[in-house]
Amino acid sequence: MGLVVAENVVKTYCMGDVEVNAIKGVSFEIEPASFVSFVGPSGSGKSTLLNMIGCLDHPSSGKLTVAGTDISSLNRQSSASFRGDNIGFIFQDFNLIPVLTIEENVEYPLLMVQDWPVSKRKARVRELLEAVGITEQANKYPHQLSGGQKQRVAIARALVTHAKLILADEPTANLDHDTAYRIIELMKKMRDEYGSTFIFSTHDPKIMDAAEIIYTLEDGKLNQQQGGDSHE
Repeated sequence: MGLVVAENVVKTYCMGDVEVNAIKGVSFEIEPASFVSFVGPSGSGKSTLLNMIGCLDHPSSGKLTVAGTDISSLNRQSSASFRGDNIGFIFQDFNLIPVLTIEENVEYPLLMVQDWPVSKRKARVRELLEAVGITEQANKYPHQLSGGQKQRVAIARALVTHAKLILADEPTANLDHDTAYRIIELMKKMRDEYGSTFIFSTHDPKIMDAAEIIYTLEDGKLNQQQGGDSHE
C-alpha cells in the first residue's frame, strides 16, 4: 500500500450561501521515498490538497490514508498527534522561531511531540545539522543566516522526528536561482539517505524538473504526468 492514498477525495467550502468545490473527486497513490510535485495555477486546489494530506484539514468526502492511517476521520487532537509522529513541513518563508538558536529550532519538534531523553535528542539534532551542512551555524539565530541557510535549517527540522512524509509549500520561492538548485539537491539527498517522501506544492520549474512524478491540478481536478521532464 502507498504511503499516501487518496480515493475520490472531495473538499467543499461554504462561502456564505455559496458552496465552493475546491477538490473534485481526486484519486492517487504515492509510494514511500518518492519525490512528487503538485502543480497548477493559483486557486487550482493544490494548497488545499497539501493541507488535507498534512492533517491540517479534512476531506468533505472520500478517503485519505497516510502511513496506513485513515486521516479523514481524525479529530483535532488525534490529527496533531499524527502530524507530530509522521509529517514534517517546509515553508517558503522558513517559519523559524526568531528567539531560538538554530540548534533549538531543529530540536523544537522533538520537545513538542516526542518524549526523548536529552542525550538522544541532542544527538539527533547534531546528526541533522551535520547532514544539511549547517553545524557551524548551530548557535546563531535565524536573522544571522542567509535564505539558503534558513531553508537548510527548515529541512533539518522537518526530518528530525524521523518523519515519513515531508510536505513543502513553495520551498524555493524566496531563494535565488543557484541557492534554489542547491536546496533541491539537498532535499533529494535527504530523501535518499532517510527514505522520506517529499511532496511539493510549487510553481517552480526547477522542482518540476527534479520531481519523479508531477500531478497537475486544474479547477480542483487532477491529471498525472510521469517524470520530471513531462511538463514541458
